[in-house]
Parts: sequence; C-alpha cells; structure tokens
Amino acid sequence: MPRFVEDRTFHYSAQQMYDLVADVKEYPNFLPWCIGSRLYNQTDNDFYADLIIGFKMFRERFTSHVILGDNQIDINYIRGPLSHLHNLWQFKDLEQGGSILHFEVDFEFKNKIFQKMVGGLFTEAVHRMVASFEIRAEELYGK
Repeated sequence: MPRFVEDRTFHYSAQQMYDLVADVKEYPNFLPWCIGSRLYNQTDNDFYADLIIGFKMFRERFTSHVILGDNQIDINYIRGPLSHLHNLWQFKDLEQGGSILHFEVDFEFKNKIFQKMVGGLFTEAVHRMVASFEIRAEELYGK
C-alpha cells in the first residue's frame, strides 16, 4: 500500500492553510487531475465530498468523509476505485511566523494491476499535489 508523509513549512498561518485545504469545492480550480467536486451533508465539523479525478482516459469518482478538527483535517474514504484511502492534514503555527503542515496519505487500489502501474507515479503525484496547495496559497494570500 503506497504511503506518503511530508512536513512542509509555509509563510502563511496555520488558519490560512487549514481554510485552503478545507475548501474542497475549490479543488477543481487548482488541484491537478481534479475535474469536479460536490459537497453534501455539511455540518460545522464534517461533510461528505465527491471528487472526480481525470487523467487522460482515466476518470473516477471518489467519495470521502471529511472531518474538520482543531488544527487538523481527517479524510476517510467511502467509495470509489480504491479499497483504502486515508488523508491527514495537520497545521501548526510557528513562533517565528508561518506554519508547518504535516500531510499523510495512504491508499490501495482494488485493481492490483492498476496499483502496480500507479505505484511508481505515486510519490511524484503527491509532491505535485502538495505543491499545488502552496501555489494556491500564494494566489490567495500573496507571497
């Protein structure tokens, strides 16, 4: 099962980064391969999200339960082409300004052949995804 963990420092506050990550409806505007999103059953602390991911001829819908906690966002997979998916985002302000983002993702495709094909691209795809949040933060909050 591919797993990726990254800690990254940003010039933005933990609250700014939290707000950016929690704004799932905006993902199609900046997240690579995300071509659609729909949120439903929203409360103050959680919601469900359908994301449509497209790459060349591949197009799949993922449904997840997004739990908004204090300084963290926990994303649990409900249905789609995977047998397992879990994302964890944690945000912490730094004394000298800015914040540190802790990001974890692990997943497994139901189709083992597809899993082998994607496994080699996984790290690069996740790096690109995290970088897209940094670019989006610059667009929203300035450099």
